[in-house]
Amino acid sequence: MNDTINPLIQNKEHDETRQGEAVSLKGKVEKKAKNCYVESYGCALNFNDSEIVATLLNQEGYGITTDFKEADLILINTCSIREHAEQKVRERLRIFTSVKKNKPSALIGVLGCMAERLKEDLLEQEKMVDLIVGPDGYRSLPELLKEAEAGHKAVNVLLSREETYADISPTRLATNGVNGFVTIMRGCNNMCSFCVVPFTRGRERSRDAFSIVAECKQLFDEGFRDITLLGQNVDSYHWKNETENSEVNFAQLLEMVALIHPDLRVRFSSSHPKDITDDVLFTMLKYENICKQIHLPLQSGNSRILEKMNRTYDREWYMAKYDRIMELIPECAVTTDIIIGFCSETEEEHQDSLSMIDYCRFEFGYYFKYSERGGTPAQKKFDDDVPEEVKQRRLDEIIAKARHYSLIRNKEAIGKIYKVLVEGPSHRKPETEWNGRNTQNQMVIFPKKNVQKGQYINVLINDASAGTLFGEIVD
Repeated sequence: MNDTINPLIQNKEHDETRQGEAVSLKGKVEKKAKNCYVESYGCALNFNDSEIVATLLNQEGYGITTDFKEADLILINTCSIREHAEQKVRERLRIFTSVKKNKPSALIGVLGCMAERLKEDLLEQEKMVDLIVGPDGYRSLPELLKEAEAGHKAVNVLLSREETYADISPTRLATNGVNGFVTIMRGCNNMCSFCVVPFTRGRERSRDAFSIVAECKQLFDEGFRDITLLGQNVDSYHWKNETENSEVNFAQLLEMVALIHPDLRVRFSSSHPKDITDDVLFTMLKYENICKQIHLPLQSGNSRILEKMNRTYDREWYMAKYDRIMELIPECAVTTDIIIGFCSETEEEHQDSLSMIDYCRFEFGYYFKYSERGGTPAQKKFDDDVPEEVKQRRLDEIIAKARHYSLIRNKEAIGKIYKVLVEGPSHRKPETEWNGRNTQNQMVIFPKKNVQKGQYINVLINDASAGTLFGEIVD
């Protein structure tokens, strides 16, 4: 999972993950004597974790406030994937400490991946944090809060091999009531050399399939119509049903969720290329309400760099996987991640990444300069030796080419009619326009008519930019 969206590629109207943005949670929660402010950074998994935390805190007598100056408890849910995210968190912590001047009893806590990775720094060097809780320690928040209130530094960053929070129904906050997110697994077993996730989120473990289906059904009953199944690598989902001596893989889970109701759209993110199977593709074909979009991180278009990243596939293998997706689901949108300037990347190897964009014509992508993370295999074994100015120039070239194909892809939609789920008013013209998405996850903007949020309508596309389709509602 990545920590920022490149605004040149990712449509600003599109709000699926809000990676890299701070989101202060807000929603309809019971009025409480104490208030908590939660700010989240990173991937959709982090936002879903914050909703779990909100549920646990609500049970402990905390309501949710959108103003950190009014809060008795300030929590920041963090991401360690990129250096920028960590810098932003430190900046926010310095601002949050101003609350203590007027309210000395206020507590400040750090949650998530950065808490796990930098606990010593946060406690000793920053001296502005009262409690630190890793991704697997949220159930201990009541005890940790008591310790912090007593003046002790409260810490739980232990990783678990079992914790999935399957029994907790997240408090849905900062949502439009149409799009929901359900975490189906936690942790990661892939040891990509650049990635800190296995060290901050632990080993892979899958949730009880029935609890996932129940949560998705509850969301549908509450009016949600688009659900994204989340995991570091959803295609490796594998749950053993000890009671019935059976097993559920990701293709089977997809089918179980799709069968809840034909009007429930099902998405998933992210997929590791090595794990996405034909069974998953055939299941996507079988059900119209499983969206025809796959996020398939490439990371590099060069086989030597891919081997150095420990991605377990090469350039040719990825191309064959892409071809198979297109063969079975020609209308499928494929999106990607690419890391620019990884250790020892040459100019020729950078050109290989550019040529892969030519080959796949990705719908959109998340593109980043390599950011060395402490404790990763890459940090221990390789030199971060590509100059910053070279990384930036290569990133600019990647973005320019990706934007070129995003525009071509979107222009190809002109004249077509798409089934669009209305998500709400357009951000730019909320009084006169709606926005929504089609099955390929493309954002569509269209003039308001007598339709409602959460409704499916047909839209004829008559114009397009690199990030957005524009159209008119048709019968």
